[in-house]
Amino acid sequence: MASRLRGDVIKLYKNLLYLGREYPKGADYFRDRLKKAFMKNRDVKDPEKIRELIARGEFVIKELEALYYLRKYRAMKQRYYEEDSTK
Repeated sequence: MASRLRGDVIKLYKNLLYLGREYPKGADYFRDRLKKAFMKNRDVKDPEKIRELIARGEFVIKELEALYYLRKYRAMKQRYYEEDSTK
C-alpha cells in the first residue's frame, strides 16, 4: 500500500514538473515552488493525508491545464479576430 502511494506521489511530481515547463513566470520559478511544496509535506506518513495531498495536486494539474488552454485560446483569438475599436 505504501509503495503504491509512493508511486502515485512520484507520478504526480513528474506530471507537475512536466506541466511547469510552460508556466508564465518561468519553469525555474515553478520548479522551485514545486520542490518546496513537496519537501514541506515529506514527513507525512498518514495514508489518508497523503491521498488528500495527492487530490490537491491533481486539482492543481487541472488548474494549470485550464490556464494553458485559456492562454492558447486568447492567442488564437488575437491572431484570427480583429479587435473592434467601436465597442
